[in-house]
Amino acid sequence: MRTRSSLRLKVALVFSALTLLLLVGQALGVKALAEAQEERLISALIADDMASLLQSWRSEPTLVPPFDPRLGAHVWTGGRASLPLPASIRDLSDGTHEIIVDGREIHVAVARFGDARVYRIYDFSAYEQRFKQVIDALMIGTGIFGLLGFWLAFGLSGLLVRQVAGLARQVKALRLGASTVLDAGRYDEAEVVELVEAFNDYHRRMAQMIERETEFTGNVSHELRTPLTAIKTSCELLDHDASISAKSRARLQQIDRAADNMIDLVNALLLLAREESDADVGSVRLVSAIEDALDPITDTLKAKGIQTRIDVNDRLHVEANRSALALVLSNLIDNAARYTDSGYVSCTYADGWLRIEDTGRGIPPDALPRVFERFYQADAAPAGAQGFGIGLSIVRKICDRYGWSIQLDSEPGKGTRVSLRLMAATRISAEFTTN
Repeated sequence: MRTRSSLRLKVALVFSALTLLLLVGQALGVKALAEAQEERLISALIADDMASLLQSWRSEPTLVPPFDPRLGAHVWTGGRASLPLPASIRDLSDGTHEIIVDGREIHVAVARFGDARVYRIYDFSAYEQRFKQVIDALMIGTGIFGLLGFWLAFGLSGLLVRQVAGLARQVKALRLGASTVLDAGRYDEAEVVELVEAFNDYHRRMAQMIERETEFTGNVSHELRTPLTAIKTSCELLDHDASISAKSRARLQQIDRAADNMIDLVNALLLLAREESDADVGSVRLVSAIEDALDPITDTLKAKGIQTRIDVNDRLHVEANRSALALVLSNLIDNAARYTDSGYVSCTYADGWLRIEDTGRGIPPDALPRVFERFYQADAAPAGAQGFGIGLSIVRKICDRYGWSIQLDSEPGKGTRVSLRLMAATRISAEFTTN
């Protein structure tokens, strides 16, 4: 089953993402602006300092720093310890440059002084280190504020979706029968009130529809079963009339079988139309259910010379709805007998699976994926064996309702095997396991 996140979490994540995005954008912007301002400030300081130095040296030539023949220029470090400057700086043009010396960022100001050049060395590494610490603190603060923003967003989102959560609780209570309608007066948000009113209208319509269906199924149960019972009774009485010809008796048997099929179909449709509860599921003796499904077709199996095999523990009980299981077994076993001309029909149970196997005609590979479709009939059905194409469709619907797995394997000319997943009743299963 697909796992879904809560609305509150989604709202909190969206708010947190927006907050974090704004904080990161602001932090990066401040960092870029601070770095740009730092460079402008350093450039201004160097320009002012160089102008002052050149003027003082022109006034007092004795203050001019010594000439470095390796670099071909006067070099001034501002009274600090000299640095091992690379010889490549002699190719620098006039102006301010940045170079890396011993892992430190050094600024070199180059200016003309008479016929010579002057290199003024500035080391702002200590200042830049402090500036970097400030930027790091700014980014750490951004992360902390991001976490704080998520916490606040999660709390605020709870306030935003509290009415949706309250609506969910009311709907759950409605499902459990605690009330019949939702109370719109509990909500002050227009959208939620509109949703409550729409839900109440839909719920009323559903209740009316269920009431109509309940009445309909009750009427069907009486109005259809009564004439079908009359038809069955008439067939039984006419069957004992010796004056009926063999041809009429054969047609009478067809009417009787059609009435049986109609009764099974009505039972199936009523079963699917009603909402069954857990009270309808109980312990069912599996052998008895199989024998009941075989009983109506015993004469047909004997006429064809088909053997029946039941390899099921006589004391095995399964947890199932008795009527639903009877209908499923009746359809599956009837299909096995209908499409088998010789051989056997067997029922075995092992590892939670009931397998109904026959030695009939089998199902073509192209038809196998569609046998559970409503109204689908395979072209290979023998004459007189075709039904309405809804038997296996009803079987599938019943299995889906009660959570029974069903599998169908078939090979043309060799037979078909239907596997039905039925869990044994715990108490009964333990009894015949320990004995």
